[in-house]
Parts: sequence; structure tokens; C-alpha cells
Amino acid sequence: MRIAILSSIAWRTPPRRYGPWELVASTIAESLVAKGFDVTLFATGDSRTSGKLDAICPKPYEEDRNMDPKVWESLHISNLMEKANTFDIIHNHFDFLPLTYSRLIDTPMVTTIHGFSSEKIIPVYKKYNPSATYISISDADRHPDLNYYRTIYHGIDSEMFEFNERKADYLLSYGRIHPDKGTLEAIQIANAAGYPIKIAGLIQDQGYFDTQIAPLLNDGDVTYLGNLDQSHGNELLGRAKALLHPISFDEPFGLSVAEAMMCGTPVIAFNRGSMAELIAHGKSGFLVRNVPEAVEALKVVKDLDPFFCRAYAKEKFSIHKMLSEYIQVFEDIAR
Repeated sequence: MRIAILSSIAWRTPPRRYGPWELVASTIAESLVAKGFDVTLFATGDSRTSGKLDAICPKPYEEDRNMDPKVWESLHISNLMEKANTFDIIHNHFDFLPLTYSRLIDTPMVTTIHGFSSEKIIPVYKKYNPSATYISISDADRHPDLNYYRTIYHGIDSEMFEFNERKADYLLSYGRIHPDKGTLEAIQIANAAGYPIKIAGLIQDQGYFDTQIAPLLNDGDVTYLGNLDQSHGNELLGRAKALLHPISFDEPFGLSVAEAMMCGTPVIAFNRGSMAELIAHGKSGFLVRNVPEAVEALKVVKDLDPFFCRAYAKEKFSIHKMLSEYIQVFEDIAR
């Protein structure tokens, strides 16, 4: 089977640091190649793959603000669509825009919906709903106006996330720095519980960081470590007493949550979006409603078994499980 993986060009595939869509696209592409499939990755020119790389956009537009995203996205998508007849399946990880080509080509397209930036993009998904194959990344992220083929959770390479039974005495906030992710609330939880907190991630809202986060930073209790690469991030995840995830939006998935558990680290998260699907409450972490409840959960987080966290993550979020489910979808719609 000849499979085209259409990744985003906001960041490199796989990303050097931040880039969840690109990371998932890369994981699927590399896993399919390892299974013997003929895979072509459509991504930025600096991307890495053990399959074939086809690139029009030389580098990520988020790394060069002189690039016009609309121009390069148009070139990127059309580059694949003009070659669509050379593939048996197109796996779209690039949101709604590629759908506008789907009725102009004969090649079946599977679209993994990584979330909705706003309700404004729903009309495109609704237009192609009768003919599209939509995959949700959690049941919580399913839009009521759309039909889905199935839900497939993101798979994580357990070999890339080292298990660590021995925990250090710090809490971790790991992800983009934005009000949605609750960076400020994580600091409040850690301060109230009497723990130091380390913060790592891309600053997505500079104003929020400058006014709400930066004034609270110091050399000991609240530390910002920057936007780390995966190796440094994995080490932080593995040694943390707990990952704090006090989100203020209905998050579609939350890769850092699954990654923390894969390292044997429990997660304390606000119970919104997909969190109830990701976390085994009372076993791999705690689902709470607010800062005070999170502080209470920290009093008993030491009782959670890191071996269970690891085993739970390997069972629910394994690459093997994700890949087998996608292959079944590809085989179904390619017939």
C-alpha cells in the first residue's frame, strides 16, 4: 500500500521542540515504514523520515516570519494533491484545507482531526462530512455535527520515554505557555502545596508570560527552563513528583499527559475535555475541578504506583495499538 502522510508545515516533522501535529504525523509515518509500507511524508524540507520526503516548503514558517503561511500552505497541499493518483491512501494531518480537494481526486483521504481552533472552521468539515473519513483523537473532542469513522488515541514510543521510579521533589508544568494550559494555576497549586515547580514549553502568549508568569519566577521555587528538546523534556517528566495540568479549555488529547504517565509520573489535571479518557483517576493521577482540589490531591500523590502509570500508558497509548487501528482504517477505505 502506498501511503501519503500530509503533515503541517508550521514546524519540522518531527519537531525539534514544540509541534504536536508534526510529532504524531512523524510517529505514524515512521511506524508504517517499519511495517514495510511505502510511505511518502509531505512536510517541510528540513524534515526527517526513513521513508520518502516530498517538500515544497523549505523550512517551517513559524521559524521564519517573513514567510507567508497562506502561500506556503497552498503550495504544500497542492503539491500532494497533484500527485494524489500515485497513492492508495492520503492521511491528512493538516486540518480542514486539504478537504477542499477531496472531491477532486480519486484517492481516499483519512483526516485525523487534531482539534478545532474555533467554530468558524466547522462549515468546511460539515460540507465534506458525507464523503470524508474523520478520525477523532478522543471521544470528548467529537463535534456533534460530524460523523466519525472511529476514535484513535495518539500512540507514544515507550522506548523514547524512560521509566523513572525515583522521583525528585518538584512539580512540573510542561507545555505551551498560554492561559488555556493553566501555567499560572500550576504555579498557584505548587505554591499552596509547598513544592517548587519547573515550567517548560513554548511561550505562545508573550503578554501572558510577561504579566502573569515572569513576575513569579525566581531561582528556587518557580523556574522557567525554556522550550526544551525531547531528551531534556523526557528527563524532566520522568523525575517530577507529578505533572500539573490545570487546563482551562476542553483539550482534545494532551500528549504531555500520556508522556508523563509513560515515564511513570502521575498527572493532576483539571477534569475537562479528554482528561477523563486519558487519566485513570486515583491510579495514574487525579481529576480535579480547581486549585484547592489539586492541592489536596498532592497530599496523596505519593501513594500512586509509578509502575502502574507506566503499564497503563503502554497499554492505552502504545504505538502498536495506534498503528494497528490506523492500518485497519486504511484497509477498509482502500477497498
